[in-house]
Amino acid sequence: MNVDASSLDGTRALACARATVAAYAARDADQQLIQQRILTFVDAHADTLWRTCLAGHLTASALLLDDAREHVLLHHHKKLERWLQFGGHVDGDPDLARNARRETIEESGIAPAWISPDPIDLDVHPIPARPEEPAHDHHDVRFLAVAPPSAEECISEESNELRWFTPAAARALDLDVSLRRLIDLAFGR
Repeated sequence: MNVDASSLDGTRALACARATVAAYAARDADQQLIQQRILTFVDAHADTLWRTCLAGHLTASALLLDDAREHVLLHHHKKLERWLQFGGHVDGDPDLARNARRETIEESGIAPAWISPDPIDLDVHPIPARPEEPAHDHHDVRFLAVAPPSAEECISEESNELRWFTPAAARALDLDVSLRRLIDLAFGR
């Protein structure tokens, strides 16, 4: 859903982001429960597009594959000290796919040649308390992205490391269950 966020008031912007989540075709009962959890949260928090919503907020992420769709690029997140897909806060912008693309560019240095127009997965995960913020949940809307041929990654200040993994090598890492699920989806497992 391509939306000019600057032309929307907060209620309409939230309705656009909510519509993306509501239109998601959940593939199983677990995804249906997560979808309903996110929709319930969005309906209860008018400020969920902003990180200032202290209980949690919407985030958008993308799993980036190489152009041959044989490898996945992950980054080792500095603050969370774990391997993750690219993603983050939407900061008021209701176009979740655009946010996933922006985060991928910011965190990998690669502008995807393609990003799925619709989410391929949903997740709610806790973010631990830190001095600058209380513990809260990220209500993550996830997309699939493909890098252009000969793409070269560039590490950002948010990462300790960037690395391309085969699906088997990625699955061998100590990944959280939701990232394993995302990798399995991307590689048809």
